Amino acid sequence: MSNVDNEAKGYSLGQILLATFAGVVGIVAFIVIVAKVFGVTDPVEVDEPVAAVAAKLEENIKPVAVVEVAEETTGATAGKSGAEVVKAVCSMCHAAGLMNAPKIGDNSQWAPRIAQGYQTLVKHALEGIRSMPARGGNPALTDDEIAAAVAEMANASGAKFTAPKPKAADAAPAAKAAEAAPAVTEPAKAVEPAKAAKGSDLVAAAAASAPVAAGKSGEEVYKAVCSMCHAAGLMNAPKFGDKAQWEPRIKQGYDTLVSHAINGIRTMPAKGGNPALSDAEVAAAVKHMANAAGAGF
Repeated sequence: MSNVDNEAKGYSLGQILLATFAGVVGIVAFIVIVAKVFGVTDPVEVDEPVAAVAAKLEENIKPVAVVEVAEETTGATAGKSGAEVVKAVCSMCHAAGLMNAPKIGDNSQWAPRIAQGYQTLVKHALEGIRSMPARGGNPALTDDEIAAAVAEMANASGAKFTAPKPKAADAAPAAKAAEAAPAVTEPAKAVEPAKAAKGSDLVAAAAASAPVAAGKSGEEVYKAVCSMCHAAGLMNAPKFGDKAQWEPRIKQGYDTLVSHAINGIRTMPAKGGNPALSDAEVAAAVKHMANAAGAGF
């Protein structure tokens, strides 16, 4: 009995520490094994910041190349003078007195109109009267530009009206005006009735001032260009829809009429005075007018 107690009491300090260490290691090993089995020790993924995710996404979808459009910096532009407007628009009729328009410089024709007063004449020019369309057929012109043109023509025919001074126009209206009508680049010159151009030259100048975009139909070309003469039968042009006037021309054949329209004949300028028209557009306009007068082109 005493021998057993002595053996139990005979453990050294080192043996006790070793046993304790082994027990701790065993417990830790058990915990690790359990954790591995249940996946507790798998690394926890930490979500990336939202900004980082957005940046990575943007980088992935970014196009190969980027086209940067320079910002247009068009400043204010001055309005056209009365002489410029007359040269570009009004002279089409007023230089030669077409469609009963008073000729520039003819005091007798202008006297009763001048007597109506400047404001009345400007109102007629803005709104149109009888055969004269509103704003001379150019809606891009401003009120001041129309008023200046009226003063220019009336003063050349005996009046003493004071025209408004050209004002700087905003960039947006100037852009719209550029789309509706080409800018006048030639210096302004006084209109001299004594040196008025021939009717065909006037029609050519007026038609060229309103270019038609490619791909227009025959009806569109007619309204934009041909109607200047064919609507009223100016300069012996066959009136639109007049079968008696068109009959001898229709008998010449479609190809002949198209050739005349493209190359010009007598007082009719080539392509109606608008070189921007394509041959196909001119041909379409010929067909539109001829068919309206009984042809079967």
